[in-house]
Order: sequence, then structure tokens, then C-alpha cells
Amino acid sequence: MPALDAQVKTFIVQQLACFDTPSTVVEAVKTEFGQAVSRQTVESHDPTKHAGRKLAQRWVELFNTTRERFKAETADIPIANRAVRLRALNRMANKAEGMKNMALAAQLIEQAAKETGGAYTNRQQVEHSGPNGGPIQSADMTPGKFREEAKKLLQEV
Repeated sequence: MPALDAQVKTFIVQQLACFDTPSTVVEAVKTEFGQAVSRQTVESHDPTKHAGRKLAQRWVELFNTTRERFKAETADIPIANRAVRLRALNRMANKAEGMKNMALAAQLIEQAAKETGGAYTNRQQVEHSGPNGGPIQSADMTPGKFREEAKKLLQEV
């Protein structure tokens, strides 16, 4: 297999930095450059993998820069925003209901509930610690002591 030129290496590193799988990158290189590369060759250009541990510093820097830029730009993609996804799900659920497709509407409602953090379930989130994450304080109350405390509280009211 011939050595890769800088343009192909740059392409591979940037695709990997954008979380593409090695198999996807192999296909992309074939399509873009008409050049066949192996998955192992592609993996050797990913500094986050064992195979890429000896990657030259310039490629590591390109990878890290591309990955940071990619992560920052995903915030600009509308579908990455939960509110946008919920609005789209709402439109789809309304349309499904209008078409009398209740099964699809129910699935969309469940998906919307998952988007909001599990509101679809009847599970309750309970804190299992005391104030500031400390141990839970328990009061040792005998029936007589409980009555005394109750009387005090009633007198205060």
C-alpha cells in the first residue's frame, strides 16, 4: 500500500476528530480520493486510540483542534438543542393524532418525555443523603417523647 500524502492524512485525522468510525473514514477516503486504505491505517491516525499513540505531534494537534471546533459547532446545530427537538416531536405527535395513528403518537410522547429527563416514568428521584451530602440524621423518638414534641409544636401555633 503506497504511503499517504499529507492531504489524505489531514482528511483522515479530521474525520476521526469529528467522531467518524474508522470504517466510515475508509469509505470516505475511497470516495473522496479514490485511494484504498485499511481500517488499521485509519486507526493509526487517531491519537485517542492505542494504535495512534505514536502519531506525530502535528497530527495530534490537528486532531485536538478539529475535535474542539467540532464540539463547539455542534452547539450551533438546531437539532442539538433540546427545545428544538421537543418542538419537532410536538408537531409530529399532533400530526400523528390528527391521522388517528395513536401508536405513533404514544411513541412520540414517550420520546418527548425521555428528552425531558424521564418524566414518562413514575420513578421518583430521592436524595439519599443528609444536608450538604452528609449522613442522614435520624431522631430517636419514643412515643412519650413524640407526644411532648407534638404538644410543644401545638402550643407555638
